[in-house]
Amino acid sequence: RGDRDILLKAVRNNGRALKHASEELRGDRAIVLEAVRNNGLALLFASEDLCRDRDIALEAMRKDGLLLVHVFEELRGDR
Repeated sequence: RGDRDILLKAVRNNGRALKHASEELRGDRAIVLEAVRNNGLALLFASEDLCRDRDIALEAMRKDGLLLVHVFEELRGDR
């Protein structure tokens, strides 16, 4: 639990801190959402399942429109 709390604070300050998280925490929806709210590029470090999460991907693209290139095919063109 402590690691999760520490990471949550870290990604709120710098979303790219997700890069250093364990696989388990890269799959934590709340942590990934906070990370992409801070820095859209954090999506690149999220679990594959969360990269496919529409809300998370759209939030990341709001922060960094260039991420459209990296978002999985099934989200492209989704409006």
